[in-house]
Amino acid sequence: MMSDNEMIVHPDAEVLAEATAARLLTSIVDAQAARGVASVVLTGGRTGIGVLERVRDSTARSAVDWSAVNLFWGDERFLTDGDGERNETQARAALLDHVPLDPRRVHPMAPSDGRFGADAESAADHYAEVLRTLAGTDSDNGVPRFDVLLLGVGEEGHTASLFPDTPYVRERERTAVAVRDCPKPPPTRISLTLPAIASASEVWLMTTGAGKAEAVSRALSGADPVDIPAAGARGRDRTLWLLDREAAKDSALGD
Repeated sequence: MMSDNEMIVHPDAEVLAEATAARLLTSIVDAQAARGVASVVLTGGRTGIGVLERVRDSTARSAVDWSAVNLFWGDERFLTDGDGERNETQARAALLDHVPLDPRRVHPMAPSDGRFGADAESAADHYAEVLRTLAGTDSDNGVPRFDVLLLGVGEEGHTASLFPDTPYVRERERTAVAVRDCPKPPPTRISLTLPAIASASEVWLMTTGAGKAEAVSRALSGADPVDIPAAGARGRDRTLWLLDREAAKDSALGD
């Protein structure tokens, strides 16, 4: 049973990033109060990295026990370790290198010069195994129950690295896949699948700008995920669209 879409509209991208950072800090603190640990899936992109920068700069970041935060990624550019285009590299510069994380709780996707070399399929299979190992016996799909899973949305409606009308957005068995011939560079990536995304308690889709308005409107109007992959990204308990006014201008939910 997936949650209904909710929409929160902010005046602009700057306010969206600031407000989402505050929301994320609160969610992490609440999860730790309830269970002792929090699990978050990170995303890249201007908005996703901007949120992490606002978390870094917030005085409220000290309310989090960073040693008890599990971090994962929704997708990754299959590039060499430390490449400036990798989501992991950008996340470390924005936040991760500035807080006292437990390295054993940080789970990046493999780089193209790592253990699996240029074999993206083996790297994706390994990430699925990491998820399965950490999921525990109460998982129904071999994926941990993430507290918050952050996603961006592209102009054509892609989310993570799941693009319209590709085999990857249709995947129902695997939890992580190697994406080949990606329509945006770089052409090879690793991505969680929609079934893996659906294991999250809350999924937050964040996007800004008029160029995203049509994709947002179609997703919120019930488009087929094969056509608009973001339409298939749903959390178990909550699915939250965090938008600026331009991205929300054609959508019916919210004010």
